[in-house]
Amino acid sequence: MALDGCGLLCKYTLFIFNLIFALLGMIFLGLGLWLRFSGSTRVIFEIEALNSSAFVIAVTVLITLGSVMLIVVVFGDYGACSENRCALKTFSVLVNILGVAVVVCGVVAYSRKNEIGLRIGEFYTTMYALYVANRDPVLAVTLTFIQKLLHCCGATGMPLLDFAKETCPDPESIFEHIKMDTCPGVIVDIFNSKAPLVMGLLVGTGVLLFLALICSATLSKKLKTPSTPQYIILTQPPQSQHEYIPTSTSISYSFPDQEPVVFTPLTVANIPVVIT
Repeated sequence: MALDGCGLLCKYTLFIFNLIFALLGMIFLGLGLWLRFSGSTRVIFEIEALNSSAFVIAVTVLITLGSVMLIVVVFGDYGACSENRCALKTFSVLVNILGVAVVVCGVVAYSRKNEIGLRIGEFYTTMYALYVANRDPVLAVTLTFIQKLLHCCGATGMPLLDFAKETCPDPESIFEHIKMDTCPGVIVDIFNSKAPLVMGLLVGTGVLLFLALICSATLSKKLKTPSTPQYIILTQPPQSQHEYIPTSTSISYSFPDQEPVVFTPLTVANIPVVIT
């Protein structure tokens, strides 16, 4: 079905949104699966006493979130590219649930900022200890990304003496060659002093999800087909358009390749008379 300008805008917006969503989902799912089944971290999940640790919870959240995001992307891309209303409706339901969950997580993170900050700091410390013990390349990439994002250096804060100094960011001043902020302390401080910012980021993500929901609903409405078939009503032409047939002799020209048929006029002599 042909779409107008608004429909095309919503279609391509959904495509770009799902492309970014797919990249994030694959990163979360890939990292979660690696941390779950890697030889250096698998032992944590095999110890029953550590099943409630922050590391196990965080890995479970990564795997679940990545899987849900990829499922949402499948319905979103299929619905937008093939203009399938059923897939778009399913995508809308999933995005609505995900958006509500993100906003709720933002509110909970703000109300329990101290506990969550400590939990995430514990998750980082566990990854740091596992990397120091095993030198896992995936853990190295993860630590490097986190430390550059937060501009901190390991668990000691000393770039020259840290056990994972290769993952520390480049110092920005002469003093930072000697001492930088420790990452667990920075993580806890972010959730304590910048909890409104964290909640704002999560709520902003929820708003973006709701914008995708609006685009999906708009595109689905543009693809709506008529509920009843359309009929063409044929009416009899007015009397003035009827062909006049003379009473004496009439010639039919219905078929151009056929010889004209001449009708003999009816006279009184040809009318049968019934005698009673």
